[in-house]
Amino acid sequence: MTSAASRGAVVVTGASTGIGASAAERLARDGFAVFAGVRSDADAASVEALHPNVRSLRLDVTDPASVAAAATTVAGANVPLRGLVNNAGIAVAGPLEFLPLDLLRRQFEVNFFGTLAVTQAFLPLLRPARGRIVFVGSISGRLAVPFIAPYSTSKFALRAAADALRIELRQAGIAVALIEPSSVKTPIWQKGRDSKAELLAALPPEALDAYGDQIESVYAATEGEERGGMPVELVSDAIAHALTASKPRANYLLGARGRAGALLAVLPASLRDRAVRRSMRLP
Repeated sequence: MTSAASRGAVVVTGASTGIGASAAERLARDGFAVFAGVRSDADAASVEALHPNVRSLRLDVTDPASVAAAATTVAGANVPLRGLVNNAGIAVAGPLEFLPLDLLRRQFEVNFFGTLAVTQAFLPLLRPARGRIVFVGSISGRLAVPFIAPYSTSKFALRAAADALRIELRQAGIAVALIEPSSVKTPIWQKGRDSKAELLAALPPEALDAYGDQIESVYAATEGEERGGMPVELVSDAIAHALTASKPRANYLLGARGRAGALLAVLPASLRDRAVRRSMRLP
């Protein structure tokens, strides 16, 4: 890190690609010393090439020892911690009737429990600087998506945690913001397609008999979502605003599809279900 990092430190989890990498680079350019959470040597080299103010931080959010070690590393840097960006996440898909519970647990271990573990570990470092916490959620945390329900439920839970923490930490002067983008052009879409064969292999034959056509429709719909996704820089801009604005917003609802989804989420169930089925070409 260089002397240009004059605004204190920020930790970004899940920084190897996509939103995390974009946010790390943006915040480094803005003058923060960025600790970019990664899990491999290759990813460490990649994020450190983003900007001189970016330093890789080994961090597996599901491993308590890794989380504790990461907090110790940041504390030892003797730079005030101004922000924590909880971005690390995965997306599990499949019909809830047949999806192995281990996959559901993995979804929550990363997206929810891992996020809370990191937040608990870094809060003692955020308190002296009256820092800020940013959660990267999704419009799927307001509007449940069939066959991607594990991801949606984890983001619903994250939204509840952000709402509660925002009030709990107010007295400490720690602002909490939730970023809620609609589709974003990141590698997560390709990762989802790459995992399709793995998912189908994990399902029993009767699952494909009952849901095969609908699963194919959902994967086809995700391709359209990717093509219409917003640039990742729009999410990075929102993260930067949440960390630096004098009055950060509690919720950053991003993209026209996100705003439409938020409106759809408050419709009566019959209308909401009909719209979701139609958009995903489900019966």
